[in-house]
Amino acid sequence: MKILGIIPARFASSRFPGKPLADIGGKSMIQRVYEQALKAKSLSKVVVATDDARILSHVMSFGGDAVMTAENHPSGTDRCFEAFQKAGGTSKYDYVVNIQGDEPFIEPEIIDQLTTLLDFKTEIATAVKKIKDYQTLFDPNVVKAVLTMRKQCLYFSRQTVPYVRGFEPETWLDHADFYKHIGLYAYRSDVLEQISHIPTSPLENTEKLEQLRWLGYGYKIYAIVTEYESIGVDTVEDLEKLKEII
Repeated sequence: MKILGIIPARFASSRFPGKPLADIGGKSMIQRVYEQALKAKSLSKVVVATDDARILSHVMSFGGDAVMTAENHPSGTDRCFEAFQKAGGTSKYDYVVNIQGDEPFIEPEIIDQLTTLLDFKTEIATAVKKIKDYQTLFDPNVVKAVLTMRKQCLYFSRQTVPYVRGFEPETWLDHADFYKHIGLYAYRSDVLEQISHIPTSPLENTEKLEQLRWLGYGYKIYAIVTEYESIGVDTVEDLEKLKEII
């Protein structure tokens, strides 16, 4: 099985312009993500998909592989699809893994765990982590996933779901399992092409979650439950906190 890892990297982030080039302990964010992704044993190739010549030049300067994509892609998935086409498309790769470009310390093992779900039947796969604290549980910036017994994703929400009837919210973790969604996706090649052409959906527009478009159109998403944590950098403040940690 041939699996292509793609790291979307935009320069013009509204909350943190130039984020992929931000320095973290002597290396740029995008270099750290790239080097971590290269350690995943399941990926046949890793490429950065960018819309900016500065990022392209930087990736090439440290020996990385990168392709230029259009500036006007509405999502990382659309950018992934263009990069996927330029890398050879369905004739060369069976699956594509979309790796977030703002998680400089992503564990390669979580990528390898995700790819264990890929069997040519799986349309889309993602990762989740069990929530163990109430701050995370009730944080609307943390997306929650609701799973079936077979780990098929039923829904994603910024709201705390499921609702535990008959118990006070401060005891909910004692009575139900809750999962934090980790924004790592694997798409079957033909499915990536399909979801890149379907229009937005009401649920997606309501919660501002792209994966709700796919569920709304009937695509099946399966999840791997991991113990690895994801640490994303959305703002300059996030970056400073990360530097303090390391």
